Amino acid sequence: MSEKIHVHTTINDTEVDFLAESRQSLLEIIRDTLGMTGTKEGCNDGNCGACTVNIDGRIVDSCCVLAVEAEGKNILTIEGVASPEGLHPLQQAFLEEAALQCGICTPGFIVAAKSLLEREPNADEARIRHWLAGNLCRCTGYDKIVRAVLKAGEVMNQGDGAGRATTAAGAGPTDQRDVYND
Repeated sequence: MSEKIHVHTTINDTEVDFLAESRQSLLEIIRDTLGMTGTKEGCNDGNCGACTVNIDGRIVDSCCVLAVEAEGKNILTIEGVASPEGLHPLQQAFLEEAALQCGICTPGFIVAAKSLLEREPNADEARIRHWLAGNLCRCTGYDKIVRAVLKAGEVMNQGDGAGRATTAAGAGPTDQRDVYND
């Protein structure tokens, strides 16, 4: 057994400390150590997107990130998407559009789509499909998922934009999935 490394990070706006072996993935820590089981393990090799989280404004597959790389980072998991006031517009739209079936891929799709709509609130269907290409679903097809993201974008653009965070211009990836490295 290797020596454990102390990691201090912020997950879903809460400061978190944990111990991790140098080889442990962030996915393992999120699910097994911290008990946040909303982030799903699908392929465990970066191909399906079920474990998508947002680290410092960039969507990544948490199975491909070492937990020790989370030191000092700000991480959003599916558990941090809803607010005390209720579901995020994306979560509500996924329910209303029946954009889920077994649910394994759903958290990753929502985290990735939230990242897109924060950058491009008026994203069209082609852009949504391109952005979500790193997330795979074996149950729904993708039409209902895309409709849900379009609907959430419309809702987020109405009124005061509740549920939409602001990001600095140029922050994050310009494409759908970013390889995480410092």
